[in-house]
Parts: sequence; C-alpha cells; structure tokens
Amino acid sequence: MDLGGVNLVLIEVIGAAVLLLVIAYAVMRTKSTGKDSSNPTTERATRELYQKEDRANRNEEA
Repeated sequence: MDLGGVNLVLIEVIGAAVLLLVIAYAVMRTKSTGKDSSNPTTERATRELYQKEDRANRNEEA
C-alpha cells in the first residue's frame, strides 16, 4: 500500500496551517504594539531628516 500521496497532502495541510498561525500571530502582535512602540528618538531623527531634505530640494529649485 502506497501512502506517499497521503503524506504529501498532510504535509501541505499542516504546513499551510502553521504558516497561517504564524502570520496571524505576527499581525496581532504588530497591531497590539502600534505606533506607541515607536522610538521617539527615531521618530524625531526621521522628521529632521525629511525637513533637511526638503530644505535641500527647495534650495536646488531656487
């Protein structure tokens, strides 16, 4: 009796279920932390960088 096809189907179903669980966990974890978990220093540095690039672009256009 050949069970190769059954094993393949089981592996595919279990693999898909595990992948679904991992993705669901990652989405829930990301949503629960939200923007509050962002580092204020990183946010400030990013804002400053954007402002600096904006000024540089305006100076090039003038």
